[in-house]
Amino acid sequence: MANTTATPNLLTDPGFLFWAPLSSTEPTNTVTGSVFTDAWPVAWINLGATADGSQFSYETSVDKVTVAELLDPVKYKSTARAGNISFALADVTLANLKRVLNGGTLSVVSGTGATTLSSYTPPAPGEEVRCMIGWESLDATMRLIAYQCLQGGDISMKFSALSSTDFTSMSATFNFEIPSGGNPFKVYTAGTARG
Repeated sequence: MANTTATPNLLTDPGFLFWAPLSSTEPTNTVTGSVFTDAWPVAWINLGATADGSQFSYETSVDKVTVAELLDPVKYKSTARAGNISFALADVTLANLKRVLNGGTLSVVSGTGATTLSSYTPPAPGEEVRCMIGWESLDATMRLIAYQCLQGGDISMKFSALSSTDFTSMSATFNFEIPSGGNPFKVYTAGTARG
């Protein structure tokens, strides 16, 4: 019998990113017709568009277990794990700056409406606020929830003479921590195709 390769179930879209305070209620993950049909709870803020989508990364470190009588390892043992999700937000606002800088103080200084003057002050060291990060594919077949995150990457915004297609974005890397509930993240799929 000849070998065949099934058509892959590709994921080809940037999806949607969400931010929520720690311990926020998760979506109910209602599935109908092989897609998620429930809305994310109100605590989950849609972070908006990104410059290039997002990237989920998870690394497991292993060390060799050896014995004197054999040249090859007899076993590998997991010694560390670390994960994150990174992206560059296209929606440059003080509210998003507060989210990617782990808290701080966002204040209306004066005025209302078109005369509003607002300010932002980052948190003092040690006063950073952890959050939850969510992601859902555009086709509503996959979700990821990271339960406790601290942004710790380089935040950069380029302010320069931009071409007509360039724009300023706000980069961030939200690192996963182990929450009191146990696992740093969970992935859900809808229907059988991605299961």
